[in-house]
Amino acid sequence: MCHKVVFAIVMTFMIAVLIIPSLLFALETAPRINDREIVERLTKLEEGQKNLEKRFDDLRSEMNSRFNTLQWMLGLFITIALVILGFVLRMQWQMHRRQTRIETILETHKDEIAFLKGLIEKLLPPKGVL
Repeated sequence: MCHKVVFAIVMTFMIAVLIIPSLLFALETAPRINDREIVERLTKLEEGQKNLEKRFDDLRSEMNSRFNTLQWMLGLFITIALVILGFVLRMQWQMHRRQTRIETILETHKDEIAFLKGLIEKLLPPKGVL
């Protein structure tokens, strides 16, 4: 039993000697910076922030100009489509009007031909006479 206790103590000591120093070396001490370096770094960060804001403003104005161009093109396309639709509807209306007039004229001609046919039949001698 005594050997087991001694073995456990020796193992604990070896682990402590081997592992704890490596853990201590893993910790890195941060270099000390003074107030002047902090102010310089903050100034650089503020300048970078201003540059980013300017870049965002430039991108926003570029995007707005592209949307304006797109809106103008879409408006032009819609206008052209409406003009073409107007021409097509006007031609269809004129063709319908012309067709109605022609149908009226043909109906009148049909009535006139039927009247003339009736007159001719009355003026012709009966079939057995000639």
